[in-house]
Amino acid sequence: MTRREALTASGAALLASTTVAGPAAAEAKKILIYGHRGASALRPEHTLASYAKAIADGADFIEPDLVSTKDGVLIIRHENNIVETTDIASHPEFADRKTEKLIDGEKQVGWFTEDFTLAELKTLRAKERLGQLRPQNAAMDGWFDLVTWAEMIDFAAAESLARGRTIGLVPEIKHSTYFASIGLPMEDRFLASLAAHHYTRTAPVVIQSFETANLKYIRQKLGRPANVQLMQLTAGSDLPPADIAKAGGKTSYNDLMKPEGLAGIARYADILASDTRSIIPLSPDGRLAKPSPVTADAHKAGLLVQPWTFRPENYFLAKDFQDANGPAARNVAGSVAEIRAYLAAGIDGFFTDDPAIGREAIDHRSMRS
Repeated sequence: MTRREALTASGAALLASTTVAGPAAAEAKKILIYGHRGASALRPEHTLASYAKAIADGADFIEPDLVSTKDGVLIIRHENNIVETTDIASHPEFADRKTEKLIDGEKQVGWFTEDFTLAELKTLRAKERLGQLRPQNAAMDGWFDLVTWAEMIDFAAAESLARGRTIGLVPEIKHSTYFASIGLPMEDRFLASLAAHHYTRTAPVVIQSFETANLKYIRQKLGRPANVQLMQLTAGSDLPPADIAKAGGKTSYNDLMKPEGLAGIARYADILASDTRSIIPLSPDGRLAKPSPVTADAHKAGLLVQPWTFRPENYFLAKDFQDANGPAARNVAGSVAEIRAYLAAGIDGFFTDDPAIGREAIDHRSMRS
């Protein structure tokens, strides 16, 4: 077997290991670690440095958020509003493009990727979004370029070959309904990108969205290739996804996490990715309460459950796991303990800003079991 064939086979095995197939298989399944925007607790998010750190620290998948440029290129940023994640405010040549827009029902002020060509965006540098909590990342402001989806695919392929292991990709299609409304629909361009690269034709790819119509469209167009799964993102909210709201529907994210909603998701998606607090909510004192029925109900519907997002700073941890070092303090032991509580609740994988902590939580649990 050649090295390429070995990597292709390991990619198929990585996805196959997550399939729900009865109690015995559930015991043997691999808990997957998704590097949330890379290793964004340790490097500015969505930079190649962040992705490299996530891979080095044991992430099974790395996550890009995809938005569109004015000239139709898929570029990686958390939002199309780049005021918080780039140095654009310091570029006087772009000052007149600051504007107010309505994005998925929310008024926002800033600079937006769809108003810039790729060449213009490539003159910018990445900036830490959570600078007060992650000053070590803020010290790297200006170090790194903005990355396109195509560049990230090549990067993942190169890292996979160098390390001799398959690295999955978990792209999120952002603001699908909004981009379609301004003449920049993303789905067909995204599907064309998957077909254009050997790596995305063979390595594990999990496609995620907070909207539902685009995932249904992708499922219809793509079918069920062995290396691809679809992930429905949800949040504990009585608001509907943007596509449902645009169509005049009332089905909320909370509705989607009820048994009938989960059965509907299972018709087009493979994975439910809810916020962590929908899996185990917080009690009034900020500590973890009892697990909700969402995980068990999703499993009954045939869905894997892989929530977002574990973060290592005290500010983000449930009160059970915080220490006395202040909200911005990095608390590895607390984060490991919190992840293990969710693993005990039956999740199949998770997003984390710090894959090394996720790996420690899983490996430690395996040694004890």
